[in-house]
Amino acid sequence: MAEFVTVEVDAGVATIRVDRPKMNALSRQVQEELREAAQQVTLDREVAAVVLWGGERLFAAGADVKEMADMSHRDMVEQAPYLQTAFAAVAAIPKPVVAAVTGYALGGGLELALCADIRILGERAKVGQPETQLGIIPGLGGTQRLPRLVGPSRAKDLIFTGRHVTAEEALRIGLADQVVPDAEVLPAALAWARQFVGGAGLALAAAKHAVDAGLDGALETGLRLEATLFAGLFATADRSAGMDSFVANGPGKATFTSS
Repeated sequence: MAEFVTVEVDAGVATIRVDRPKMNALSRQVQEELREAAQQVTLDREVAAVVLWGGERLFAAGADVKEMADMSHRDMVEQAPYLQTAFAAVAAIPKPVVAAVTGYALGGGLELALCADIRILGERAKVGQPETQLGIIPGLGGTQRLPRLVGPSRAKDLIFTGRHVTAEEALRIGLADQVVPDAEVLPAALAWARQFVGGAGLALAAAKHAVDAGLDGALETGLRLEATLFAGLFATADRSAGMDSFVANGPGKATFTSS
């Protein structure tokens, strides 16, 4: 049973909660538990969407620096690629994922939030990649996911300076998708996730894969991927249900089984 990461499923929405007092430091154990949580919600057919949550006080203040300080160069050469796979498992959840960010999301905390499809921030939230202040760089995806989201120049500014970004600035540069009062962060994230309950799960998974994988290659490669996924959905019961319902009853009335 996980010690610091829990999964709660309510009416088709899973909440992955990091709870490691005081600061939700993302130790190797927490990362392993995040990997297991990602696998759990991926395989659970009752889960339509996922919320990443660190609690009312903060999302996650970063990696466990005390743990890293004891690691040698050889240790990190061996472990860094594997540690990235825990966050990759979260990013690869084939369902809509929203990060509900209160307080601090710094270093590994921001890198975890970047694994979500969208980010909802509390109005007093602060985010950033302060790793250069420790003499290192982001190592859990920050140098790759951040520039894909906000562009290379803005990403370099945030990574080079290590400064804390307010929720208002995060919204302006595209790092946040929505800013709400702190007390409304989790309700807003749950509301966003609930809209996918009963939706076409296979189509949502295909859309997510097409966007994420398409960003890694040339436009022509992405278009070929899109065409393959588009055609593949014509073999599903969801496609039949959606189109038959549209013809008979108009849009938005289909019942999907995701098969």
